[in-house]
Amino acid sequence: MAHRRCVPYLKHFGGIGRTGQAAEFGKTLGRWPEKSVRVVLGLVNNLESNATAKNLKNLTIEHVSVDRAAKGRRRTYRAHGRIGPYLSSQTHIQMWATEKAVDVRREGKSKQVAKGKIPVGESQ
Repeated sequence: MAHRRCVPYLKHFGGIGRTGQAAEFGKTLGRWPEKSVRVVLGLVNNLESNATAKNLKNLTIEHVSVDRAAKGRRRTYRAHGRIGPYLSSQTHIQMWATEKAVDVRREGKSKQVAKGKIPVGESQ
């Protein structure tokens, strides 16, 4: 959150200011989305604490997806007795982590030959 690197905006960039940090990505528009970063960091911390509670080690994040959720509908009272919508746009965030298996080295350099097959270049 120290604004060391910006996040370049590629798609929805109406009204987004320019910054020199976006030149690293070949763009001119970028921001530092602190609120979104706090939410994602909270999820990562939650994932980590769940892993320590279940005694899991060597986790890697396998999948992250963000989808739109249903809008929260409230009402706001306007002038002259009118009522307007007061909507909130929420998201569903999925994050999966799996325990990475420890690599096991193969002993020796023997090559496995399939049963019933003749090696190439040799006759019976």
